[in-house]
Amino acid sequence: MSIDATTIAPANLLAEASKLKNDGYRFVTLTSVELDETNMEILYHFDKNLTLKNLRVPVQKGGTLPSISGLLFGAFLVENEIRDQYALTFDGLVLDYQGKLYSETAQTAASSPFCKYHVKAEPDSKTGSEPGIQQEGK
Repeated sequence: MSIDATTIAPANLLAEASKLKNDGYRFVTLTSVELDETNMEILYHFDKNLTLKNLRVPVQKGGTLPSISGLLFGAFLVENEIRDQYALTFDGLVLDYQGKLYSETAQTAASSPFCKYHVKAEPDSKTGSEPGIQQEGK
């Protein structure tokens, strides 16, 4: 199954996203697709009156794309997530978590804003029970 999407160059992404926004489309999300060892695509999804428009942007793994978060703020979260997973750089990201959005090794809420849990390494001294999950800041 393939998705109906307009392929655009990375250099045209901001202009196309801006056009869709001005035409009344709302940003839904973006997704990533690995094509092979070095290439991938980022798909940008927009909706207007239950009609989807999709933009397909080819990029090399570890490459750079312009961030649309300055135009469509909600994109910052998914752009950070894709950065964490595929080491893509999004130029102009309004909130850049520097590859630590979902850090599995984070020990505090400050070191990873969306990973507020960590495994307690030592057993409970009173019960001797197995380590458990603790939430930071509560």
